[in-house]
Amino acid sequence: MIMVSPATLKRQIAEVYRAWGMPERHVNTTVELMVETDLRGIDSHGIGMLPQYEQYRRQGRLNVQPDIQVVKEGPTFVLIDADHGLGHPPAEMAMRAAIEKCEDCGVGFAVVRNSNHYGAAGVYSTMAVERGLIGLAVTGTSQRAVVPTFAREPMFSTNPIAFAAPAGTHDPFSLDMATSTVSVGKLQIARRAEKPLPTGWALNAAGEPEHDAAAAVASVPKRMTPVGGTRALGSHKGYGLAMMVEILGSVLSGSYVGGRDLTTLEPGKYINVGHFFLALDPAFFRGEPAAFTADMDRLIDWLHGTAPAEDGQPVLVAGDPEHASRRLRMAEGIPMTDTLLEEVRQVARGCNAPFLLEG
Repeated sequence: MIMVSPATLKRQIAEVYRAWGMPERHVNTTVELMVETDLRGIDSHGIGMLPQYEQYRRQGRLNVQPDIQVVKEGPTFVLIDADHGLGHPPAEMAMRAAIEKCEDCGVGFAVVRNSNHYGAAGVYSTMAVERGLIGLAVTGTSQRAVVPTFAREPMFSTNPIAFAAPAGTHDPFSLDMATSTVSVGKLQIARRAEKPLPTGWALNAAGEPEHDAAAAVASVPKRMTPVGGTRALGSHKGYGLAMMVEILGSVLSGSYVGGRDLTTLEPGKYINVGHFFLALDPAFFRGEPAAFTADMDRLIDWLHGTAPAEDGQPVLVAGDPEHASRRLRMAEGIPMTDTLLEEVRQVARGCNAPFLLEG
């Protein structure tokens, strides 16, 4: 591995997007969100997605110069059409709009259609926290990879959910989870590191556990389990959550489900991903923002103070690992495997962008 500074990583991604012809305002937004994702230790959804985005571009499934438009708007809501560009700029625009409407009305929500992959859901939910609000972000994704309970073939994508709430003296609560047992990106990380997959992450065509990360990534279609893994361990709950995400992100916006048009059950030229965002003002219920954040601190203290099952492993709350990773990586840099480094090199070479990540 090599360690790359956040500033260098931003320059590298920006050079690629400029070589693609992406508008500068979209370059800046996308780069900031991708590197923030890597800083939080979510390596599957930051620069690790760049080779996939390049593939979408070459396939004609990504519009690098989209005309993002507000289609409909009311006091508490907004509907945005992303014009098939990368999901980061319209998602950031949508969450900002939801926050502004929430500050006026106590609640705000936004829906995005005709979008694409937008990185890690948690970078959007925590935008609300920065303004003292509760945030929720969910998204459909483009490929069917998750096998429903009692089924043999995948029907859903990994359908992430992100929820964040502000605290006072503590870091905010920040849940960012796939509704699959792991994300596809985690399979990629295992492949790049040449590590076997734990039992329950993925299945083979016979419905048996797949331990070969390269085989799991190469599988067409991919076969991953919902949260829970098996019916006995609660996979019906992960399956239900995945469908909830599809309803909010895909059906509500008229987008595709797992890359398929629900009318024809066929893929289209574009990926057509949908997103949903919600911002909620706790002061509307508690009167003073400090009342809510003080109770959040007490709740987090209570959980952190729970007796651990193992010495040396304290009880955590969602967001603790990401906050710790961000502090460490801001100081020491972002680690990149040799495999990912070479993949980024090939992306840069393919679009005549300079390669800035030499070890």
